[in-house]
Amino acid sequence: MFLKPLAVLSLAAPLALTIALPARSAEVPSISHTDLVKAIKTKKVVVLDVNGSESYKAGRIPGALNYEAVGSNLKAKLPANKKALIVAYCGNEYCGAYKRAAVAAMKLGYTNVKHYSPGIAGWKKSGAKIDKS
Repeated sequence: MFLKPLAVLSLAAPLALTIALPARSAEVPSISHTDLVKAIKTKKVVVLDVNGSESYKAGRIPGALNYEAVGSNLKAKLPANKKALIVAYCGNEYCGAYKRAAVAAMKLGYTNVKHYSPGIAGWKKSGAKIDKS
């Protein structure tokens, strides 16, 4: 009789963890290309490029900060307003490197952190302007 409740609990534990821990993609919502372009034009966004310094030099979303270069100085580069829009991106929709910058911003207390999932590949494919250095 005692074993049956344990069996039920062991089956319920993975379900409880699934409910308690949201998926990574739910933690960092995506921003559309149109909304990102609008935010850049109105200067209401901080964009973080997580592709590394070489890729950053080769081409980046206009105004993006090089997350690799900013590193531990991220706090000084972000606005005081914790509700400010922060957008992280990496290479393409299959890349997960953006999470490093997104999580770092969230740990600093920013509540409006988003992910531009097409990444620099999608940005270039759209024909949008890129910055180079």
